[in-house]
Amino acid sequence: MFKKQYMYVLFIALILLLAACSNESSETEEGNDTTTETENESEESVSEETASDVEQVIKIANDQEPAGLDPHKTPAASSIRVYSKIYEGLVTFDENMEVEGQLAESWEQPDDTTYLFNLIEGVQFHNGREMTAEDVKYSFERILDEETASHIASYFAGIESIEVLGDYQVQFKLAEPDATFLSNLTHSGAVIVPQEVVEENGDLQQVAVGTGPFVFEEWVPDNSVTLTKNENYYLDGIPKLNRIEYYTMLEEASRLSAIRTGEIDMTTVNAQSAELLSGQEGVEIKDYQSLEYSYVGFNVEHEILSDVKVRQALSLATNRQEIVDIAWKGEGLVTGPIAPSMADWSIDVEAHELYSNDVDKAKELLAEAGYADGFDITITTASSYPDMVDTAQLLQQQWKEIGVNAEIQQVEWGEYIDIWSNTSADILVGRNGSGSDPDRAMNYFFHTEGSANVWNFSSDEYDTLVEEARRTIDLDARKEIYVEAQNLLLELSPNLFMVSPKNYVAVRDSVVDYVPYAHSTEDLDEVFKK
Repeated sequence: MFKKQYMYVLFIALILLLAACSNESSETEEGNDTTTETENESEESVSEETASDVEQVIKIANDQEPAGLDPHKTPAASSIRVYSKIYEGLVTFDENMEVEGQLAESWEQPDDTTYLFNLIEGVQFHNGREMTAEDVKYSFERILDEETASHIASYFAGIESIEVLGDYQVQFKLAEPDATFLSNLTHSGAVIVPQEVVEENGDLQQVAVGTGPFVFEEWVPDNSVTLTKNENYYLDGIPKLNRIEYYTMLEEASRLSAIRTGEIDMTTVNAQSAELLSGQEGVEIKDYQSLEYSYVGFNVEHEILSDVKVRQALSLATNRQEIVDIAWKGEGLVTGPIAPSMADWSIDVEAHELYSNDVDKAKELLAEAGYADGFDITITTASSYPDMVDTAQLLQQQWKEIGVNAEIQQVEWGEYIDIWSNTSADILVGRNGSGSDPDRAMNYFFHTEGSANVWNFSSDEYDTLVEEARRTIDLDARKEIYVEAQNLLLELSPNLFMVSPKNYVAVRDSVVDYVPYAHSTEDLDEVFKK
């Protein structure tokens, strides 16, 4: 349905670089029964005075170059962390994953298929023009336009009409009830853009004009991206930083050196690096269980991999715990398509037969499929991610036990993105994010018409289940449907789901009020330097 050749990879979508902002010092103080109000005021005063003497610039190391800045077209995490500061949507999630207004000050739902949003008045795009309901209508029509090839088009395919009721009021009419609609509106790509900027530039890949707290200033390819404070932001006192500077540092060793010396203020690191930094003066390690997962994706139109018994055999031959222990240094959980951090939305995958690491059963299935002597295959992965390379090498060893001879092909990041979007690999090792609603994990990636279903996978039975789940408003009933859908997806095995890792962020202790959350991107609105 969509032009997948224009899509960019989602595997690191969202969670590799996730972080959000909260007032850490206030939470600590409120939880301390012995702290007096006078002490709180004194500490706050000192913090503000200290901050006023410090240049309010934060420097962040990116492990990848942004793949583009168009929020409607580019889902790469290295891009999201930049454009999520520039653009805003109608609603967002708070720290407790509750939907709250962003550009919409309020909304109502007159019936199961109608949503009426009242916009904040006086919000300006960074070019000085006021944002209105016409911009909301244009933005979602652009997302739904097939020529845009938006990675979130399937999220909003149920929109029947968008009607502007006034300068600050817009109504969405859905074709049927959709339990995911509000949560999908929190997606980093579901943001409001100015039509004139799109038309002037063709797209938004190299320019960025939003309503957010930071303004795009400069992108130096293979080097840095600079954002500056939006002096006309509609919320008082936000942001506290004057500038954010992102520096591309592909090698983790370079990022480790830079965070140690104070050359940068923040970077994501792996488990091993987090351990190395433990106890480092001036550096804090913040960790959280992610919504992300690693996977092995199959091109199900491949002559060999089109047989479900072959895919099941590969699942049975995979020792996922070994991958946790070696590729992720023990810092992760065996997962299915819905990460364990999504609590009771996810199932206990380790109880599933295909997770049993039964080599004898795997050999039986290969024989039934006509490959008793095994076969040759190529595993493709990104050379820039050690965990992906380690996973590919472990799979190569594990699958050899059932006669599968896997050659590993390591490619550079840009080529990897093209391979993913064009389904030009036999087997691809990567990473994805479960998102904030199970619909993303189940529908977006694996429905026949899912915007990110790059595996050529299609199952009428599966499609029916995830479509029903999306329409089901009753929470318990919806969870039951997803249990059935997850088990069916594991049986059909278009992907093998591997590990949901713990993520780590290394932060200089001069950075105040930064707290990472699994569900949120890197929100620096109230962060400041001391």
